[in-house]
Amino acid sequence: MFIIGLTGGVASGKSAVAEELAALGAVVLDADKAAHEVINFPEVKHALTERWGSEILLADGNVDRKAVAERVFSTHKPALVERKFLEKILHSRIKDEFEYQLTRLKIAKTPVAVIDAPLLLEAGWQQGCDIVLFVDSPLEDRQLRAKSSRNWTAEDFTTREAAQMPIEEKRRRATHVIANDGTLDELRQRVEEFWKSLSLPI
Repeated sequence: MFIIGLTGGVASGKSAVAEELAALGAVVLDADKAAHEVINFPEVKHALTERWGSEILLADGNVDRKAVAERVFSTHKPALVERKFLEKILHSRIKDEFEYQLTRLKIAKTPVAVIDAPLLLEAGWQQGCDIVLFVDSPLEDRQLRAKSSRNWTAEDFTTREAAQMPIEEKRRRATHVIANDGTLDELRQRVEEFWKSLSLPI
C-alpha cells in the first residue's frame, strides 16, 4: 500500500486536496477527526479534567474543544506548556488509531492511503509515509479562508500558525508541493496531475 502524508499551513486548503485524492481512489485518514474522537476517550478526559478542571466539559460530558483551545493556543509561554501536555496525550493515541486503520487497509489490499495531518511533520508521522505532499497557499489567502470558513480573528490565526512548524521548513521537508493559489478547479487539476505523476496502480 502506498501512503501519502498530506500537510500544509493553517487553512492552506488541505481538506480540498484530501477530497480530491479520495475522489481519485485514495482512502483518507483525517488527523483532526481522529483527535476529536481521541479527546473524548475516558482516560484522556480524566487527564484533561485533572489538569484543567471540569469546566472544560460540555453539558453532555464531552470535552469542550473551544475551552481546550483557549488554554493551549497563545503566544504566552504557559500556553506552550499546556499545548505540549495536550499533544503528548493525543499524538500517541492518534498514531495508534492510524496504525490500526492502516493495518486494516493493507489487509483489504487498499492501493493508496492518505494521512491528512496538519502536524504530520511535528508528530513524526511522516516516517511511515512513502511521500509527503505539502499544500502551499499564500498567507493572505489562508488568512481570508480562516476568517470566512472558521470565523477566526487575526489573533486566532497567528496563535495557531505559531503553534506549528514554520511554513518554510514544512515546504523544505516535503517531497512534493501543490500550489493552492487559484480557483478550486485549478487546484483539482493540479491534484490530478500530481496523482498521474505517481503512476499508482489504480
